[in-house]
Amino acid sequence: MLTHVSITNFSQNKKRIQRIMKKIIFATGNQDKMREIREIMADMDMEICSMKEAGISLDIEENGTTFEENAQIKAKAVAACTKDIVLADDSGLEVDYLNKEPGVYSARYLGEDTSYDIKNQAILDRLKGVPKEQRTARFVCAIAAVLPDGKTLVTRETIEGYIGECPAGENGFGYDPIFYVDEYHCSTAELTEEQKNEISHRGKALRSMKKLLHEYGF
Repeated sequence: MLTHVSITNFSQNKKRIQRIMKKIIFATGNQDKMREIREIMADMDMEICSMKEAGISLDIEENGTTFEENAQIKAKAVAACTKDIVLADDSGLEVDYLNKEPGVYSARYLGEDTSYDIKNQAILDRLKGVPKEQRTARFVCAIAAVLPDGKTLVTRETIEGYIGECPAGENGFGYDPIFYVDEYHCSTAELTEEQKNEISHRGKALRSMKKLLHEYGF
């Protein structure tokens, strides 16, 4: 006869096994981004994999006008190919002096194949001579989740900072070398991975999404 304790343990283990069997597919092929995602979501007891690792290959047109719209477009496109939970993000840099450019076009700014060294220098050139108080900027990240039942969840977070006078640091990617935060008096490319995950737009958006997923039983 099973005791109350053994039944409880069996139930808990069954739920844990069910959670472990679940998979989250993140709609990206960016390995730098996947490294951040896995670090932040490591405690979810789920397999976190990229589209490529899940065997999904899609050419998704991001034609939304907001970060939230683009995240949902990507998540829904991938969700049509799987029964697993799908997450997608759209993130970018907003520079106030440049009317919030490059914004939702951050990845395509000056062309998709243009290196970030060139993109970063172009922004620095456009801000030449502009004082610090007018160089305010932020990273924005919107994350969309499509659950197996088709329900969509969306979170959005930011990190405020400013554009420095020159690139610095090698720990980040994208626009990190020119984006500075007063809290650490350095660029986000100079932060450790732990520091960046704690304060970054993506880190905060992922933690908000984790909370929502837990509320839905994942």
